[in-house]
Amino acid sequence: MEEQKTPKPARRLANRKSTMKSGRTIGEKREKLETASERTAIHKKNKAKRNARIIFTSVGFLAVAVIIILAVLPLFRHDENDPTSDTIIVPVSPTIEIIDEASSLTNEEHLTSRMKEFIGQVEACFRELGYVPVKAVIPVGVIREVDLYLEGQSGYIKMIIDRGSGVSVEDADRMIRYLASIGVEEYQYIDVRLERQAYWR
Repeated sequence: MEEQKTPKPARRLANRKSTMKSGRTIGEKREKLETASERTAIHKKNKAKRNARIIFTSVGFLAVAVIIILAVLPLFRHDENDPTSDTIIVPVSPTIEIIDEASSLTNEEHLTSRMKEFIGQVEACFRELGYVPVKAVIPVGVIREVDLYLEGQSGYIKMIIDRGSGVSVEDADRMIRYLASIGVEEYQYIDVRLERQAYWR
């Protein structure tokens, strides 16, 4: 009958060669390898990343705000030199002679207040540009048209009260200067009744 072999206790030398340390973990060894200076460096690096994210986010919001402001600002900007901008026009009474070819009444008896205001404003605008208005004629067979005569000009200016007085006068001034630049001294009329267009004959 075979004798039962009893296990022999491990020798102390074998225990010393064991890679596992009694009562200790693997993580503990890794933590010991990470020095205090390394932890400080990692902390600083994470802090720098966090600060960079905050800065980039702030700059992004600021850029969006600037773009929105630049897009919205022109809607509220008022250009005093822009004749097409909405301005409050103070009624001006005309001082020149007004002839209504369709009526035998005097100029004050037959004209509407709108027609008189338009003629007064046109007269004032022409005077500001150095012209001398002589008379205004309301022709027969047309509606809301005013023909204005200027001193020193051979023809007259066809205007309509549906357009602004300022833009009509500026268009007429440009056309007068253009005709002078190409050597045209005699013309029958200049037509500025249409927006962005001017004709002469």
